[in-house]
Amino acid sequence: MSRSHAVRALLRNSWRQLTSMRTALILLFCLAVAAIPGSLLPQRDVNIENVNAYFQDNPRLAPVLDRLGMFDVFAAPWFAAIYLLLFTSLVGCIVPRLRDHVRALRAAPPAAPRRLDRLPQHASWTGPGDVTAIAAQLRRRRWRVTVTGDTVNAEKGHLKETGNLVFHLSLVAVLCGVALGSWYGWHGNRLLVAGPETAFCNTVQQYDEYGLGPRVADTDLPRFCLELTDFTATFLETGQPDSYTAEVRVDEGGGAPREATFSVNSPLRLDDANVYLLGHGYVPVLRYTDRYGQAQTVTAPFLAVDDMITSEGVASFPDANVDPATGERDPDLQVAFEGLFLPTAPQQAPYVRSTHPELRDPALMLWAYRGNLGLDAGIPGSVYRIDQSQVEAGRLLPVGDPQLLRVGETMTLDDGTSIEFLDITQYVTLSVRHDPGSGLLLASSVLLLAGLMPSLFVRRRRVWFRVTPAAPGDGSTTTGSSVIEAGGLPRTDHPGFGDEFRELVRAVGGAGPPREGTQ
Repeated sequence: MSRSHAVRALLRNSWRQLTSMRTALILLFCLAVAAIPGSLLPQRDVNIENVNAYFQDNPRLAPVLDRLGMFDVFAAPWFAAIYLLLFTSLVGCIVPRLRDHVRALRAAPPAAPRRLDRLPQHASWTGPGDVTAIAAQLRRRRWRVTVTGDTVNAEKGHLKETGNLVFHLSLVAVLCGVALGSWYGWHGNRLLVAGPETAFCNTVQQYDEYGLGPRVADTDLPRFCLELTDFTATFLETGQPDSYTAEVRVDEGGGAPREATFSVNSPLRLDDANVYLLGHGYVPVLRYTDRYGQAQTVTAPFLAVDDMITSEGVASFPDANVDPATGERDPDLQVAFEGLFLPTAPQQAPYVRSTHPELRDPALMLWAYRGNLGLDAGIPGSVYRIDQSQVEAGRLLPVGDPQLLRVGETMTLDDGTSIEFLDITQYVTLSVRHDPGSGLLLASSVLLLAGLMPSLFVRRRRVWFRVTPAAPGDGSTTTGSSVIEAGGLPRTDHPGFGDEFRELVRAVGGAGPPREGTQ
C-alpha cells in the first residue's frame, strides 16, 4: 500500500471513530466533566470580586489554576476543543442517519418472509379473511401498511428513530445557541448604590467588570440608565433571605423615565438586555472633618463576609488636610478608615459578627489610618481594602484604638479631626446581560426533551398477515374459509410486544381466541 493510500485510510478510520455514537457520548461526558470547575470555582465573567478574593486566600494555588483557565472555564481553549469535537462528531453522526431515516420513511414495509412460523411471534387460524379488511384494521391502529398479493405487510415505530434524531439535532442546536451567545453576547457587573447621584448608564466605563463577545463593540451596547430608588430585603428569623426587591428608575432615551421593580427570580427586561439582581449590602455614610475644618462626605459600600451580612470596607479621604491658604496637599496626611459593619450588633463585645442581617441595631467598628495611601502611584488596587504594603512599609500608620459607632456618633482622632457616622443606605449588585442565543437554547432544550421521550419508549416492530384459501382437512367447515397466518418481529428489545401481537391477532381474527403458536 502506498503512503497516500495509508494516509487516506487513516483519515477515513479516524473520521469513522470521531463520528461514531460511542465517541459522541464520550465527548458529551467530557464536556460535562470539563464544566465542573466552572461551577466549583469563581468565574471572572460572573463575579470578578470572588476571583480576586480566591487569589488572596490561595496565593500559591490560584496562579496555577489561572494558567489552566479555571477562572474562565467556558472561554478556555481546552473547553472549546471539546466543544468543537463534540459538534463535529454529532454532525458527522447525524447526517448519514438522517439520510437513512428519510429513505426508510419513504420505503414500503418489507415483504413477508416465506416462513412466518419461524418468527418470534406467530399465530394461525382458519376462518373468513380478507387482506383489505386486515389492512384497514391495522391502519386504524396507526401502522404503516402495504398489501402485496395475499400478504399484508405492516410496520410501526419509526417515531423512535425520529425522536432520536430530533434529540441529537436539538443537542447541536444547543451548541449553536451557546456559540451564538458567546460570539454576540455581552455582560457587565455593577455595584449600584441607592440615590440619584450614583445612577449609572450602560457603558463599559461604568461597569466594575464586563465582557464583550468577539463580534461586539462597546458602541453596540444599548443605551439606558438605571437609578436605584429603593430596595427591600426580608429575612427569616434564622437570617436566611426571604425576598429581595429592587425599585429602579429606568431611562431608555426614548421618552420619560419609568419606574420598574424586579427581584432575584424576576429580572428587569429591557431592549436587548436583561438586568439580574445578584445580591445586596449596606453603605455607611461618613463625614470626615479635617484639621482645617473642611468636611468631606463619602458613601462607602461594604462587602458582606458572611450570611449575616457582616461587612468589611474602607472609607478613604485622599484629599483631606489640604491647606486652604496654599492649596497644597501633604500626601503623608491622607486619611482612611477601615471598618467592620454589623447590621445587628451583639449586646456585648466582641463586636466581630452580626447576629442578624436586618438593620435592627446597626453599628460600625472603625480603625483609623493616617499617612500615604499609595493612590498617587497609579497602581490599581481594591477600593474595599487598605493597601497593606503601605502599612508594612510604615508609610501608612494606625491612629489610636478602634471605636464602635452607631448612627449619629462621632469618632475624634488625636489631631482633633473627626469622623461622623451619618446614615446607612443600601446597594445592590447587578448583572446586565444580553444573550442572543437564549431563545435558541430554550427552543432546542424543549425539542431535546420532546425527542428524548419517543427515543426511550417507542419500539420498532413489524407484523405480517398472509391469507390463503383453506384446503380440505384444514379444520374448516365453512365454504370460502381461509387460513390466516400472522407473524411478528420486534426490531429492538420490546417485552410488551407479545401482548400487542396477540391483541392484533384478536382484532383481525374476529370473536373468539385464535389458535396460536408462539416460538
